[in-house]
Amino acid sequence: MEVVQTNETMKLIEELVSIPSPSGNTNEVIQYVEEFLSRLNVETKRNRKGGLIATLEGADNSKHRMLTAHVDTLGAMVKEIKPSGRLRIDLIGGFQYNSIEGEYCTIETSSGKTFSGTILMHQTSVHVYKDAGKAERNQTNMEIRIDEPVHNAEDVKKLGIEVGDFISFDPRVEITPSGFIKSRHLDDKASVAILLQLIKQVKEENLLLPYTTNFLISNNEEIGYGGNSNITPETIEYLAVDMGAMGDGQSTDEYTVSICVKDASGPYHYGLRKNLVRLAEENGVQYKLDIYPYYGSDASAAIRSGHDIVHGLIGPGIDSSHAFERTHKTSIENTAKLLYHYLQSKMM
Repeated sequence: MEVVQTNETMKLIEELVSIPSPSGNTNEVIQYVEEFLSRLNVETKRNRKGGLIATLEGADNSKHRMLTAHVDTLGAMVKEIKPSGRLRIDLIGGFQYNSIEGEYCTIETSSGKTFSGTILMHQTSVHVYKDAGKAERNQTNMEIRIDEPVHNAEDVKKLGIEVGDFISFDPRVEITPSGFIKSRHLDDKASVAILLQLIKQVKEENLLLPYTTNFLISNNEEIGYGGNSNITPETIEYLAVDMGAMGDGQSTDEYTVSICVKDASGPYHYGLRKNLVRLAEENGVQYKLDIYPYYGSDASAAIRSGHDIVHGLIGPGIDSSHAFERTHKTSIENTAKLLYHYLQSKMM
């Protein structure tokens, strides 16, 4: 029986985005996912890169499917401790400096201590800087104001803060009465929550999937190589579950599941795409086909690394990607429904 626990998934997204996990520092969120799956008695293992692989054995173990979503997010590192006691940053992932201006953040030292701060323009005060509004938002002009009584670089170093310490951004997550969830890092923790709920549903309904299915919770997607390994030789279909990009010229919206036909890496597999569309239409799933012009996925990384697989990409539509993102529960629901039927379908 098809049951989509959308409200439960929304709460799970809220929990996931609240765990800091910039690419390169994802152990805490991987552990959270690991414990979630352990409670379901799902077999998991970590790869050497720190990602997590969960396996559900199917009726046919000679053919495998792999689904992936990533828990790593955009973030930053301390680039320099400035003489003023403020921090210069270096970005992790592909986004613009203006998208984090005014954001609260957390600096985590190598010893595990954390300090709060705010990302600001050096020329923030309009009462002092004539060009406050016109100055370029870049690495030179943007800095972190630490919420500690520091006056110089030595004061900062005494806190234990050093070059290379990770910086995570406050998600500011909120679920609205109208069904939206707005937060940083919906890319791709919305999809991770969908996959976790899907695994839970398979276990609760005691479903026997037609093929052994591996779920990779990858942790390096934002830097390009999260899903390029640990693909079993038996894997035929590889489906990345990641956000659908919205904007001018796009058909993706916040209410349907987006099926990507092409991104910057080229077209996705035509046969798998047609099979996903067929499943959506047969099961009343609202979907949109779309091309993402400046985008790559874990499925792209898997193809580039030489795996002989059929690859695809679907996901909930996310507004304002790589900034302050938003989607609606109906997009979460449609994505979950399509995945539910896909898992039980025959390969094309």
